[in-house]
Amino acid sequence: MRKLLLTLILFLLPWQVNAAPLTDAEILEHRMILYQKTEASTQVPWYYIAAIDQFERSIRHVRNDLPKPDGITGYYITQEKWAGYTNPNPKDKNPLSIGIFGGIGVDGNGDGKADKDNDEDLLFAVASYISQYGVNDHSFRIALWNYYQRDKSVNAIMTNVKLFRKYNRIDLIEKAFPIPKSHHYSYNSTWGAGRGWGGRRSHEGTDIFASYGTPVYAVAYGVVELKGWNKFGGWRIGIRDINNTYHYYAHLNGFAKDINVGDIVEPGTVVGSVGSSGYGPPGTSGKFPPHLHFGMYKDSGKNEWSFDPFPHLKNWERNSKK
Repeated sequence: MRKLLLTLILFLLPWQVNAAPLTDAEILEHRMILYQKTEASTQVPWYYIAAIDQFERSIRHVRNDLPKPDGITGYYITQEKWAGYTNPNPKDKNPLSIGIFGGIGVDGNGDGKADKDNDEDLLFAVASYISQYGVNDHSFRIALWNYYQRDKSVNAIMTNVKLFRKYNRIDLIEKAFPIPKSHHYSYNSTWGAGRGWGGRRSHEGTDIFASYGTPVYAVAYGVVELKGWNKFGGWRIGIRDINNTYHYYAHLNGFAKDINVGDIVEPGTVVGSVGSSGYGPPGTSGKFPPHLHFGMYKDSGKNEWSFDPFPHLKNWERNSKK
């Protein structure tokens, strides 16, 4: 009843919320209501809007050239693009003059102003852009490419679409430790350590030692992006989550049955088993003790880099239920 009442209030009243005093759960609730409200007024599926918003939020967290997200929405647009590059008033909030100067700013909440700092106006502008192309996955991909001009960004947003559409929610925040707690395993912080096979390089992950055949879990909700052989990682699989973090599982003994590129996984989904594959041509195994190499990579919308997964693994291990 409380949730229904909150929804009605937000749909009927002009809405601008300072997210600072809200809990994480309340922020997600408000965010979802905003997405659904924008869908109702534009007929653009909420998961398209949410997918872009989530991607923008993820890159703003790791970019120094963009302001950090501090509100309900994550989408960022420059004042000049909002008002129009030739607009003599870059802070213009008049929808009519913004349109004349080719800006993308629109009035989404009916208050007569196109305010870049208003969440409803911002998401309405996103939906308006999408609607120019169409509301199916093919048209949406074209819209994304024309806006971002980068395949990896397009694919990351489509990952969000698949997950939001399947689960019909955005609070996909659960995590799992990649090895079942019922099995024996050990690990230490090995990120950044030197490696010599195939040339001097830095270790981009954490090695979790366990017996051959120990199940390997997906740590997060995500979409399988890569599967196959690599001379360094052996049999490996890569999965991207809604935070645009790429999870890399290597040296596997084999893959879970019927898991393929494009599949959706959940925390605790078995993706393969521990092995010692790698350091040679396809099928090479046994050059080192069996272990899972687990890596994490962050994408900024411009480039991708590895970061230390050890603190995350310790946290997931503490909170893991199985």
